[in-house]
Amino acid sequence: MPKQSAGLLLYRRKAHSHEVLLAHPGGPFWAKKDLGAWSVPKGEFAADELPLAAARREFAEEIGPAPSGEPIVLTPVKQKGGKTVHAFALEGDFDADKFVSNTFEIEWPPRSGRKQSFPEVDRAAWFDLAEARRRIQLGQLPILDELEERLRQG
Repeated sequence: MPKQSAGLLLYRRKAHSHEVLLAHPGGPFWAKKDLGAWSVPKGEFAADELPLAAARREFAEEIGPAPSGEPIVLTPVKQKGGKTVHAFALEGDFDADKFVSNTFEIEWPPRSGRKQSFPEVDRAAWFDLAEARRRIQLGQLPILDELEERLRQG
C-alpha cells in the first residue's frame, strides 16, 4: 500500500489576507534548504488510524498542542514520490517561537557507525499565502491553493 501522511495546516486571519503555519524539516538533509523545503506539519499513519486523528497527533508531536475546532477537510494530494498527503485546515493561532518537536535518530555522517538525534521539525513560522507558496514543497502547493479558494468562498 502506498504511504500516506496527514497534517494540520493552521491558518489565521490578518488585515486583508491569511497566514499559514509551516514547518521546516529537521535533520542534515534539509539543513541548508529553505525555499521549497517547508511543509504542512504532518506524518505517516497506519491503515487503521483515521487521517484527522493522525493529523492532530502529528501536529502535537512536531509543533505542540493544536487548537480545537472543526477543520476544513482538503482534497488529498499525491506527491512526486507517491505518498498521499491528507491535509486539514484549522483556524487558530500559535506562537511559532514556542514550538516543540520530537526527534528521530539516524546514522550520521553516513557509514560512520554513529547515531545522531535530530528534531523532526527545526523551525516553524507563519507566512502569508504568497510567501508560503515559495517556501512549501512543490507537491503540497495544491493544499495552499485549495485553502485560499475555500477561504475566499467563505
